[in-house]
Parts: sequence; C-alpha cells; structure tokens
Amino acid sequence: MRAVITQGSHTPLAPTELPDPVPGTGELLVRITACGICGSDLHLSDALDVPGIVLGHEFAAEVLEAGPGVDGWVGGERIAAFPIVSCGVCAWCRAGSPSKCAQANQLGLGRPGAFAQLTTMAADGAYRLPDALTDDLGALVEPLAVAHHALARTPRPADDPVLILGAGPVGAAVALWARHRGARHVVVTDPVADRRALAERVGATATIDPTTTDVAAEFARITGQLPSTIVECVGIPGMIQHAADVAAIDAHVTVVGVCIPPDQLTPFTALSKELSLQFVLYYSRASFAATLEALAHEALDPTPLVTARITLDELPHAFDALKHPTTDCKVIVHP
Repeated sequence: MRAVITQGSHTPLAPTELPDPVPGTGELLVRITACGICGSDLHLSDALDVPGIVLGHEFAAEVLEAGPGVDGWVGGERIAAFPIVSCGVCAWCRAGSPSKCAQANQLGLGRPGAFAQLTTMAADGAYRLPDALTDDLGALVEPLAVAHHALARTPRPADDPVLILGAGPVGAAVALWARHRGARHVVVTDPVADRRALAERVGATATIDPTTTDVAAEFARITGQLPSTIVECVGIPGMIQHAADVAAIDAHVTVVGVCIPPDQLTPFTALSKELSLQFVLYYSRASFAATLEALAHEALDPTPLVTARITLDELPHAFDALKHPTTDCKVIVHP
C-alpha cells in the first residue's frame, strides 16, 4: 500500500510503499477515505526523532475486512474512527474516557495511522457514518469532538459570552460549538485576518486582532463585561498568562492548546482574581458520539473549516507548509 512516513525530527515526511496490514483479533482492516492533518501531527513530527511512523488520526474510512472475534461489520460500511485504543476494562474505559487508560495508545502514534491507503483499528473504535455525511465530514468528527469535550469541561451559564484565544482549527471548532450551545457572544482573537474571517463564518459573533487591540477592553465593549469564560486554543508559551491577564475576577480558563515547550506563569495574576484553570485533552466517547449525532442532524455546519484537499503525494509539502503562517485551516488528505 501507499503511505507517508516520518523520517526523523525536523525532516520532511516521505511517501513510501508498505505491506498491506492484516487485522488482528478484535480489529478491522479499513481503507482510508479522508484524513485531516492535526496540529499535534505537526508537533509530533518535530518532537519525535523516530523514522517510519505513519501519522494521521482524524479519519473516515471504509471497512474492508473484519479480524477474528469481530461480528456485526461487513465490507463497504463507512465509518468515522475513534483513534484511541485502550484496555476496555479499567474504570476509565468503563466510564467512556479511554484516553485516561494506563494502556491508552493512539492510531498515528503508537500504532500506524491514516496517512496511508489502509490501516487496522479496534472494531470498538468504528462509528458508522450515516449515508448523508461525506467522508470529509467523517474526518472532522475527531477534531470537532475535541472542541465539544473542551466546552463540556468548561462550567458556564449556557448564554455566557465566550472568549476564544486562537482561530486555528481547534479555536474555530470551539467557536462553532459555543455558538451552537447557546453563547450569546462568541469572541475570537487571532492575528491572522483570514483566520478571523473563517471564525466568523462558523460561529464567532466578533473577532479581535490581539496585536493591535486591547483584548479585555474590546471584549467588554462588545459584550458589556470582562471575559469570565476563556478557552485557550493556541498552545504557545505566554498564552496562559495572556488568558489570566484579560480574565475577569472569578473567571474560568480552559486550556486546549498543546504547548510543548516550557512556559512561564505569574501565579499572582491568577491568584488575585481567584481564577479557575482547567486543562483538557482528547475527548470522551460521549463527546465523539454527540459530535457525530449533531452532524447527522445537520445541527452543525463545519464545512468552512476545510480549506484544502490533497493527495498522499502532495502531503509532505502541504504538511511542511502548515508549520509556517498560513491561511489554511483544516487540510484533508484523500489517499
């Protein structure tokens, strides 16, 4: 099969030929129909000096074959993939939070992912795609579930104004969900004009350029109050401090952005305001299922998030381009 693999830290991805995978016990063999490029893929490709990894965990696929012990699946069925593989029996797995399982693994990291024509996956991670949903929408279930989970872990009145820091794929997805979940004001900050415009297309009621405008003052002008609900979706050093700086007294800050380097924080800022700080990662099965249901009932329209569609051979160049300032949001690979 055709695939794209890592070659080491800070080295371009490389197209290659690999043996077709064979499904093991409890697994499905699937043909990838659409796979999104995630910001974590970009981070991992530079952070891990390990060649030969097939990245890609945001994907839709077609079932080709069921492995031993798998019932209820036939060839040709379309699925959205829940990419976290876990033990299935611990307290976290039973509670629907397999990402917290001590044995948790992920397609596209510890196991081959979807930057390929074929992959294998746990059968219990396959969620049937309704006929009305395109493969691209199937690939968006995973990143939209990240945003759903972030807001599910963010305590706030349903109509409370939300400040979202960052209008990349995660920030835009949070804006989409925040508007859907009843926020009367969804204000998004980003220094890139095209990203601010995209955020407005998917749910933001207003946007702010943080490089030219006082974020707290402008948020108060728009909403009539300082930010009491803040979702940080950038993931670079300084952003948690920025969230604390602009927050109102007793505000809640949810950190979704994945910051790899060390960061610094002045605790007294958060202390003096008695802020609540919540870190979130991945999603629960409930968030994944709720996202799929919302898409199936056309309650969400995330199609503006998809700004480019590429082939496997085009992936290395597009992947590298996303590591630099860009107007793209979600790039979908069609193997």
